[in-house]
Amino acid sequence: MVGHIHSTESFGTVDGPGIRFVIFFQGCPMRCLYCHNPDTWSVKGGMTKTVDELLAEYDSVKEFMRDGGITCTGGEPMLQLEFLTELFEKAKEKGIHTCLDTSGITFNEKKIADYERLVKSTDLVMLDIKHIDDEEHKKLTGQSNKNILAFARFLSDRGVSVWIRHVVVPNITDNDEYLFRLGQFLADIKTLKALDVLPYHTMGKPKYEQLGMEYPLGDTPPLDKQEAVRARNVVISGLKSELKKRIDENKKSK
Repeated sequence: MVGHIHSTESFGTVDGPGIRFVIFFQGCPMRCLYCHNPDTWSVKGGMTKTVDELLAEYDSVKEFMRDGGITCTGGEPMLQLEFLTELFEKAKEKGIHTCLDTSGITFNEKKIADYERLVKSTDLVMLDIKHIDDEEHKKLTGQSNKNILAFARFLSDRGVSVWIRHVVVPNITDNDEYLFRLGQFLADIKTLKALDVLPYHTMGKPKYEQLGMEYPLGDTPPLDKQEAVRARNVVISGLKSELKKRIDENKKSK
């Protein structure tokens, strides 16, 4: 079996714990307005690689992977679910820590057994929640968020560690109501290990120019890092509020 791979990176430091070997998959069904990898959208691009070829690449640099492992990102890795699963299963046989960086968009409850097989060999999922409001999510990505939120609950129910990431974009997700609602939703995720609230940046604009594409967000300014810190505090307040509400309700029911 071969996978369609955009590229690999041998010294990833922001793609999960430790220093990691990062594999960028080709193909993504979403069209996020702030996507900085539009060259990964088509599954037909990039190069073909076997699982053994990718693991051989990892082996060639594994002495540098301090407290790390392999992270699969994209694109959307779960678009090539069978290949991804084979890669993680063989990685676990070699004692390698596995991390999946995903939007969760391809999750399909009708194929639940396939996802259960995948998470058995997945140590950590870094899940991007683009927008908590479904209609606003459609405007931002071209897709509903229902599969994404269902995947988050699935991971929680299966005991899989989850690391949530959320990008705060001026005039889109930089909204206290939506941020608070995101926090309320996260109260359902029992396996939540970390929350990264990231400021929107424009570093992807040059790539659009190189590809002859118009950058969707035009002149939207980058978000100040302090505003991202403030936004994270709003998310956390929503999380704490929901947990307190449930505790109070539980006390009343006794």
